[in-house]
Amino acid sequence: MSQAFAEIGKIAYEGPESKDPLAFKHYDAEEVIDGKKMRDHLRFAAAYWHTMRNSLSDPFGMGTAQMPWDDGSESLDNARRRVKVFFEFLEKLDLEYFCFHDRDLAPEGSSLAESNKNLDAIVKTLKEEQMRREKKLLWGTANLFTHPRYVHGAATSCNANVFAFAAAQVKKAIEVTHELGGQGYTFWGGREGYSTLLNTNMKRELDHLAKFLHMAVDWKKQIGFTGQFYIEPKPKEPVAHQYDSDAAACLNFLREYDLRDHFKLNIEANHATLAGHTVEHDLTVASNTGALGSIDANRGNLFLGWDTDQFPTDIYQTTQIMLIVLSMGGFSTGGLNFDAKRRRESFEPIDLFYAHIAGMDAFARGLKIAHAIRKNGRLDEHLKQRYSSWDSGIGSLIESNEVGFEELATYTYENDEPVNVSARQEMLENLINEFI
Repeated sequence: MSQAFAEIGKIAYEGPESKDPLAFKHYDAEEVIDGKKMRDHLRFAAAYWHTMRNSLSDPFGMGTAQMPWDDGSESLDNARRRVKVFFEFLEKLDLEYFCFHDRDLAPEGSSLAESNKNLDAIVKTLKEEQMRREKKLLWGTANLFTHPRYVHGAATSCNANVFAFAAAQVKKAIEVTHELGGQGYTFWGGREGYSTLLNTNMKRELDHLAKFLHMAVDWKKQIGFTGQFYIEPKPKEPVAHQYDSDAAACLNFLREYDLRDHFKLNIEANHATLAGHTVEHDLTVASNTGALGSIDANRGNLFLGWDTDQFPTDIYQTTQIMLIVLSMGGFSTGGLNFDAKRRRESFEPIDLFYAHIAGMDAFARGLKIAHAIRKNGRLDEHLKQRYSSWDSGIGSLIESNEVGFEELATYTYENDEPVNVSARQEMLENLINEFI
């Protein structure tokens, strides 16, 4: 069988001294850290949509990506060829997992029946390659934002017929994810929001979104799919305000509509920054409630106001992410999905390898640094000391609900003015620098 990347061998770990750009400097998949192999800590996945379908176009110019295996048609033969190239790519990078949208895989037909028929044909090839190459599906999802029918949203559309179409599409996508052994399914509401409240009944739209998700939960149970459901927060783009704007908004929605037990969050780094947060903020919000399920590993450009989906190469950021992942005991269902695209100027096929190697090495370093910081204990000890007044005395009584305002007023009258201690921010930032 001909290879799309014949000139590239399997990417090997060569260590920090290597100068080969087609080698891992830090990601040693079999290295054991804190009792677990690096590959099991990180659970890397490639995104089919960026790897195989992103032409690298932008609002000011056509795509630049060179994809000699793709003839540009919407034929099934071309779709099958993409699948085979993708799995060659996964194998050479030793990527164990992948993620996809339904419409990335197969061409959309003139009807839902034709679209499903096309999807089934490509899923057959996907399943064959998946078994032959021993690769796993981290999660699947449905594209409910590209087609013009979703101009007003999908589950939140003002048109009940669009809601019904979206439900039928998601039904099929969940079935396909189940058939491929997917470990999860993600809902991203790209157009579930509004551009102006002048034409929006927000309460009704949110009620409909909740009904949609409850229907999905019911169908998941009916077909025996045991994978984790995720919601992926994003504040804006393509619409002015999306209902799943950040981790806190998603969790509030899930609680309000009795969905919290059925969903965790898939946090994307770039989406968190668009919401005005750091990624570690949204990860912590999710982790604090046991709702951090998976992560889309990328980064944004802070000078730009849109979703740039750059590969994660910032060691400080990957360290912060892995500190949170390790603190929650690691991934149980999700992983690190590279929802990232090459820059428009990085258009040759080999750049796909350079980009993913960079991201994998950056997270490998983040993992090792985070583990060393936790093992050292000084950061945890400072945090413990900072909140030590809550571990005994009046603090302990407050936390155990043994006092109210009356008792606290009496306590304050009988004691001196509180004395605070420095937060030591710069010292702690330098502590992190010691390990990086």
